[in-house]
Amino acid sequence: MIVAAKKMHKVSEYFFSKKMKEIHLFEKKGMKVINLGIGNPDILPPIGVIHKMKKASELKHANTYQSYIGIEKLRDSISNWYEKMYQVYVDPKNEILPLMGSKEGIMHISMSYLDKGDKVLIPNPGYPTYSSISKLLESLIIYYDLYEDENWTPNIKLLENKNLSRVKIMWINYPHMPTGAPITFEKLEEIVFFAKKNRILLVYDNPYSFILNSNRPLSIFNIKGAKDIALELNSLSKSYNMPGWRVGMIIGKKEFIQNILKVKSQMDSGMYYPIQIGAIEAMNHGSKWFEKLNIEYIIRRNIIWEICDYLNLKFNKKSSGIFVWAKITGSEKNDHIWSDKFLKKYHIFITPGRVFGNNGKGYVRFSMCCPVKILEQAKNRIIS
Repeated sequence: MIVAAKKMHKVSEYFFSKKMKEIHLFEKKGMKVINLGIGNPDILPPIGVIHKMKKASELKHANTYQSYIGIEKLRDSISNWYEKMYQVYVDPKNEILPLMGSKEGIMHISMSYLDKGDKVLIPNPGYPTYSSISKLLESLIIYYDLYEDENWTPNIKLLENKNLSRVKIMWINYPHMPTGAPITFEKLEEIVFFAKKNRILLVYDNPYSFILNSNRPLSIFNIKGAKDIALELNSLSKSYNMPGWRVGMIIGKKEFIQNILKVKSQMDSGMYYPIQIGAIEAMNHGSKWFEKLNIEYIIRRNIIWEICDYLNLKFNKKSSGIFVWAKITGSEKNDHIWSDKFLKKYHIFITPGRVFGNNGKGYVRFSMCCPVKILEQAKNRIIS
């Protein structure tokens, strides 16, 4: 008998992977399910992106192995994009590592800096992949609590009281997923100071900067001295509606990037050339693209707010990103049961908050990644 590694017992199949199987079974029975659970942008990328990619695919060298660090033009474009969008200079030769989606960057960073038994600070609620990868690497997780009355940001005084010996990495993510909470410049300064003081690698996961964000889009590198102890993950998935393209990046000082490259270069052989060309074209689209994109998301969000109001769910109208995070106020406070009943009654999938950690219990998350017509159908199913 071939036995799986013991560490595999610490993780399970990704929640959304399992849920899609369940939804598929509903649909095989003739029940059309509206998926408001997954953040999978449905709108096309900016005009010209697909055309540029198609044209690049006809070049003779398009199908060859590509550089592990991306083509020079892509790194230059990322550098220019950071300067234009965040007012941050990033050295394109040494401080940028393109990724096949930022999700793989979580694995690369973790493998580069965590030994068995090292500790990791992970937000609760937060992105489940931080925990899963830490468990696979047999690291010890210290969850730090985020609460609604503190706008889902870390309480540094409470963190200082924890045993921080052997803490190697701290994950932060703003605008926050799943709650959509923004973060202030002053709070980021406080977190950077905490990481420096305790010699912790701070990783800022930053894919939602430009989606319904009424605050100034922030990079961790807007904070003076952050490059000494911080890395930033970013992605074109949400910003430019390119989730299936798998285009992301790690930004950080040369020493960090070189270390992570040791891992990445063992795991893939570079990004498909036409995708890199498409990514370059996407990043040529700045504020006007986001103005147009956010007009569409505002319309979608308003429909979801109407649904939430009808269901007596509490939500924050100042949140950012592509989700609406709402608190259950009815008699059924168990979000998992609430979500399952909702799926069976209305054939609409909404994500239970506990997927993102214990502090997500009693909340649910709606995705805006559905056309207005489908959202109206969802609303009519519930209200009629």
